[in-house]
Amino acid sequence: MANHPSAKKRYRQNVKRNARNTALRSRMRKAIKEARLAIENDAEDKREIIEDAVAEVYRTKSKKVIKSNKASRTVSRLMRALGAETTTAAAE
Repeated sequence: MANHPSAKKRYRQNVKRNARNTALRSRMRKAIKEARLAIENDAEDKREIIEDAVAEVYRTKSKKVIKSNKASRTVSRLMRALGAETTTAAAE
């Protein structure tokens, strides 16, 4: 355990930030999972679900929980999956 006052404060800050970051990361992952399921199941409101997931990814990025490249890569993969799904449906 920390002995110096500054180390104690740093520990308190780390606990708070860890809780916040874990919650944000969890929300983002759930949103991404819902978006992928919506694409897979061809839900009627899949575009809205994906927009919510993209917003959640960028929100997590703005809080500096994930890096910018990871956010861009995740959004790109979601959009590419949505595009592939719509082109597959149009081809049939």
